[in-house]
Amino acid sequence: MDLRVLFIATLFGIICYSCAQQEGNDCIKAKAKSCGECIQVGVKCGWCTDPEFLKQGEPTSARCDELQSLMKKGCGVSLIENPHGSHAIYKNVPVTNGAEKLKPEDITQIQPQKLTLNLRSGEAQSFNLKFKRTEDYPIDLYYLMDFSFSMEDDLENVKNLGTSMMKEMSKITSDFRIGFGFVEKTVMPHISTTPAKLLNPCTGDQNCTSSFSYKNVLKLTSDGQQFNTLVGQQQISGNLDSPEGGFDAIMQVAVCGDAIGWRNATRLLVFSTDAGFHFAGDGKLGGNVLPNDGKCHLENNTYTMSHYYDYPSIAHLVQKLSDNNIQTIFAVTEEFQPVYKELKNLIPKSAVGTLSANSSNVINLIIDAYNSLSSEVILENSKLPEGVTITYQSRCKNGLVGEGDNGRKCSNISIGDEVSFKISIQAHKCPKQGQSETIKIKPFGFTEEVEIILNFICECSCQTDGEKSSPLCHNGNGTFECGACRCYEGRIGRQCECSTEEVNSDDMDASCRRDKGTDICSNNGDCVCGTCECKKRENPEERYSGRFCECDNFNCDRSNNKLCGGHGRCDCRVCICDANYTGSACDCSLDITTCLAANKQVCNGRGNCECGSCKCTDPKFQGPTCELCPTCPGVCEQHRDCVQCRAFGTGKKKDTCDRDCGYFNLIKVKDRDKLPQPVQSFPLMHCRERDANDCSFYYTYAVNTNTEKEVHVVETLESDGWWCRM
Repeated sequence: MDLRVLFIATLFGIICYSCAQQEGNDCIKAKAKSCGECIQVGVKCGWCTDPEFLKQGEPTSARCDELQSLMKKGCGVSLIENPHGSHAIYKNVPVTNGAEKLKPEDITQIQPQKLTLNLRSGEAQSFNLKFKRTEDYPIDLYYLMDFSFSMEDDLENVKNLGTSMMKEMSKITSDFRIGFGFVEKTVMPHISTTPAKLLNPCTGDQNCTSSFSYKNVLKLTSDGQQFNTLVGQQQISGNLDSPEGGFDAIMQVAVCGDAIGWRNATRLLVFSTDAGFHFAGDGKLGGNVLPNDGKCHLENNTYTMSHYYDYPSIAHLVQKLSDNNIQTIFAVTEEFQPVYKELKNLIPKSAVGTLSANSSNVINLIIDAYNSLSSEVILENSKLPEGVTITYQSRCKNGLVGEGDNGRKCSNISIGDEVSFKISIQAHKCPKQGQSETIKIKPFGFTEEVEIILNFICECSCQTDGEKSSPLCHNGNGTFECGACRCYEGRIGRQCECSTEEVNSDDMDASCRRDKGTDICSNNGDCVCGTCECKKRENPEERYSGRFCECDNFNCDRSNNKLCGGHGRCDCRVCICDANYTGSACDCSLDITTCLAANKQVCNGRGNCECGSCKCTDPKFQGPTCELCPTCPGVCEQHRDCVQCRAFGTGKKKDTCDRDCGYFNLIKVKDRDKLPQPVQSFPLMHCRERDANDCSFYYTYAVNTNTEKEVHVVETLESDGWWCRM
């Protein structure tokens, strides 16, 4: 490999290692002063409760570290405080199977109903939630109609809606109720406020009822004929501007539950209109500058505060519809479809249907919209405490899994279908006040909900055994808990021995110097109450120590780029070697097994074993165990047959040459003058041998500095005055 590439790769590896160390070093960076502070940093952090754990110069915060790091530093597992979260279900009524007729309050479509989660920062707790759409579930439908003059022909068709709707809905549920109300705003410039126009806002000889904001004509009832009768007695009204005051009426229908008669049932609100809508800000044109308060203001079934409050905003309306589990159906004419479809996108569990010019299709529109809404379940949760997050994963029909925003919902659900959701809740910090919060999760448009009590693990169990005003904490200036002093306000130091007012005293600084000419705490720490508290390193494996922070465990000699050669530990800048190793970098092995020759002698009896390698004392011998002797008698004869077969293809081993003679490197030269000569670095033997034809061949045999065997051979055979036959 190119050395530059190797260097860059090595440097990148070192940088990445450093990054990894820093990423996992949040426990140390937090500088936690107590066990409770430590465990709030994250689930990786633990606190060592061993009173003898800290070394001289280490601050109390050194007790907080990652679990593996604490154990490496000598803290036993049983002495590490590392609590984990849990969950417990307290109410778990199974979902209704639909086999028998039940009262609405006895039907269960969501399971479980109540549980507790114990949350530790950074550790999510998960549970599964079931939803099952139950057969014959009761339905409440409130029909809210725009009564402006343009809806005159629609009113005629709505007059028979009660009995017709009862008949159609009986195919879906045996428990159906219907109610009715209508709407407009009663201030300028939305209507004319002249006395005559207030009595009859219509033009010409048309007879209209006086204007009103919203009127609840009929509370929810199972008497369809009563619906027909009361609606038949109504007259349309009129206004000056095109948009209608439907938002005022929708707000009152949502929040006036007793007046409307909402039950624990599927709640449907149908708003029928042929115009747009007023929203927050429009009321100011009529002098209504106060924001809508979202409260019920019905007197004698009529909204009485239309002259006082502005229209509600869309966000406010969404909140109240959700709070009261109401699903909205907008039955609007073709002209205003685009407007209400945009509104539908802002209101969860709402639908838009196209209303014919005279509302003749209103029943089919409602049935279609109900089927669409009821086939989808969307989970929503109440406001989460600060620092708490929630994620959803849906498991819908046909094995379909949803994540993210899609994890909240399942579609195409039929009666009797059961779907499930995996819900994970995680705390990222403890609340400022209190250790417990309650949140709720429910399917949008349903009254059933799951109550979840969140308990936050903000303290360690060892803190309950703490000794207040302990003598171990400098005359009672703190509580001794979890192996350390938690100092009272105004006190600092490992034993709370110092007042915060004394921290910068010159006398205290003097006690933090080795002598007058040295830096405070060797420039590796801070002087706190006359005692050095050593700085922490980015790498949690590295640390300063000593009374003056003069020691560390990372500035020792290295071998093969490893601290203490990987065979020892660095203690106050000196390597303490493992057994069988010595040297300033612990790079010298005392093991002699690597020096044993074939005869079981150390270095073949011809050298000394130093740091696991032979140093040959006889210059004739070489090799890792001093067994190679290129110049010893018999070397030429020993290698003759292999040199002959490899150089000339002849001799006794020509048939087995590849198998037996590959143990040396062969280099051919032109003549004898080109053969290498002996040098001091490694011995070399000159050889002359004869073949079967009495021809001579010359070669040298040597073992180079890399212990490789080398043979240089003259490439031609020679004879003594006679022609050499080959």
